Amino acid sequence: MTHAPAAVRRARKEPGDIFGSGFSLFADVLLAGLLTSVACLPVVTAPAAFAAASESLRQAAGDGTPVTLGTYTRALRARLSAGGLAAGLALPLLAVVLLADAAVARSALPGAGAVAPALALLAWGAVVVGLRATALDAPHRLSVREGLVRSVADPRGSLLLAGAVLLTALLAWSIPLLVPLLPGPLAFAATVVELRSPHR
Repeated sequence: MTHAPAAVRRARKEPGDIFGSGFSLFADVLLAGLLTSVACLPVVTAPAAFAAASESLRQAAGDGTPVTLGTYTRALRARLSAGGLAAGLALPLLAVVLLADAAVARSALPGAGAVAPALALLAWGAVVVGLRATALDAPHRLSVREGLVRSVADPRGSLLLAGAVLLTALLAWSIPLLVPLLPGPLAFAATVVELRSPHR
């Protein structure tokens, strides 16, 4: 007896399935967001957590494998390498540099007024490059250099991801209760931008 592929099974409504496969993907995104928020608590694990979310969501959108605690944990364990933790250590250092520069921007030094917008653009661009690096598949997993190359080579995708980052920041500011779920849509946006990238 042959079995239909998981993607075909998810495309059809099963008996008792009210919402269809689109709602299943939405639920996968929210679960990935919640798991990523928990995995990001040690801070240094944030790049690996987003990379695990991206991998889990790529499988959910591709072959219909649902996001579960087991699939996410396996993907996270595979990405908790020395390189991933080193990239995670860069996050607090970047935060310290940005806070120091923000203190300079609030001072009365000449040119301080131009520092604040430049810092905002720099942080925004760093988040986009970081997200593109976490959405990379093998053999470029968690490669900041490759994330930067693809960000420059695919400006349309980078602008789409920058819009997703801005929307996520606005949602976090306006509805703080959504913050634990927001990493999921952000990782999904990075994954979709990577899937449509001309490098693939």
